[in-house]
Amino acid sequence: MMVPEPEMPEIKIRIVQTWDITEIMNLYRAGGWWKEEWDPAGITTLIFGSFAFAVAQESRSGQAVGMGRVVSDGVSDAYLQDVVVDPAYRHQGIGCRIVENLIFHCLQRGIRWIGCIAAPDTTGFYRELGFCEMKGFTPMLYGGRGSDITL
Repeated sequence: MMVPEPEMPEIKIRIVQTWDITEIMNLYRAGGWWKEEWDPAGITTLIFGSFAFAVAQESRSGQAVGMGRVVSDGVSDAYLQDVVVDPAYRHQGIGCRIVENLIFHCLQRGIRWIGCIAAPDTTGFYRELGFCEMKGFTPMLYGGRGSDITL
């Protein structure tokens, strides 16, 4: 007797200007990016201030199970940031769909230069979506004059 495969949840990707703060905060936690000293109210400004903020929404529950965003001037350059999928929903193509929707949003507005800084264990994911390393360039982070920040 064959055991039926579990039904995959229906996921919709939406570009939003607002979302439940707790759900987004939990996704930042899932990515390992949330600092507990941060004010959760800042998420509202973060979403609204993004050029595009995508949410992967599980249709039955309405819950956000993934997100990503683009920061941009809206004219020339865009940077993909904060792409994360809830661990229970990973490896189902949701992250790809989030990135593809964000890229489409940029391209529809004439923005062709779309960059991101990929963690070493995510470079394959981004390569499959059309990103490539920028030879001769080094990502940098401001740490204040004379600082010796190491990442």
